[in-house]
Amino acid sequence: MNVVARCQDAGVSSAVAETVRLVLGEEELLCSRAVAEVRDRARAADPDCDVRELIGGEVRPPDLYDLLSPSLFGERRVVVLLAGQDVTKDVVEAIIAYLADPAPEVALVIVHAGGAKGKVLADGLKSAGAEVVVCAKLTRAEERLDFIRSEVRRSGGQIAPDAAATLLDAVGSDLRELATVCAQLVNDTGGRIGADDVTRYHRGRAEVTGYNVADRAVIGDVPGALEALRWAMAIGVPHVLVADALADGIRTIARVMDAGRGNPYQLAPKLGMPPWKFKRAQSQSRGWTEPSIRAALRIVADLNGEVKGVAANPEYALERAVLTLAAARRAA
Repeated sequence: MNVVARCQDAGVSSAVAETVRLVLGEEELLCSRAVAEVRDRARAADPDCDVRELIGGEVRPPDLYDLLSPSLFGERRVVVLLAGQDVTKDVVEAIIAYLADPAPEVALVIVHAGGAKGKVLADGLKSAGAEVVVCAKLTRAEERLDFIRSEVRRSGGQIAPDAAATLLDAVGSDLRELATVCAQLVNDTGGRIGADDVTRYHRGRAEVTGYNVADRAVIGDVPGALEALRWAMAIGVPHVLVADALADGIRTIARVMDAGRGNPYQLAPKLGMPPWKFKRAQSQSRGWTEPSIRAALRIVADLNGEVKGVAANPEYALERAVLTLAAARRAA
């Protein structure tokens, strides 16, 4: 705490605010965006920017000293510390000490779940003047409505209040799906979204994207996958996008299976994917074996060619792929 006080007395709060970001909360989509924003900004300024990710429970002070030290040649660097609530006391002390004189070419992003665990670090960062991005879970309907409005604005559109409520009823509370649907609606409507647009494009159903089809297909839910596929076709989702989503789902499961069971926050960065995606694929991998996932990879590879002109009826090819994926999974 005394170190923090010295930071403030030295007048470095502005330097800390410019180079250190605390991402506070458990809403994974918002956390991922807050981290990506810093990374993308650094790479826009320097395409060769070095980006490193550390896991809170594994990092040691020497790791930080090395990564947070100023570069001899002034190269930019982004250091992302995931699960900051799990760091040890000596790491907390090292971070707080660093805030007394942060390197201007190093961007430090600390992702912290909030709550009582690791509160000393979060409080120390706040007191030192770090930029704080709150990513708390959106639990109330009004918060999700605000999210819908902000997502539509983010894509360059406007949405009427009754349209936002209709969209929330149609899609549900998953922020990833809401973000995808908002962007799609802005694109499809030209930017001004009314309740009639939501009803016309979604008809009160949540299953409207290729990823909705894939999420059902990879767990063997044939009725759910086919229903989602027919709704996707009805609203004009391109065949290629559905095929790509199926392929991405199968490939992700294959990579996660190959990585083995373990802590998503430790394994996900090694595969270049966010922890939420790793955890979802872990759950979806139940029921798959190495032989069945190899068969599934062949199925989605063939499907890619079929929807790009090989098949006379790409919609039938998609339905057949859903059925053969389920059969491959059952044969495991």
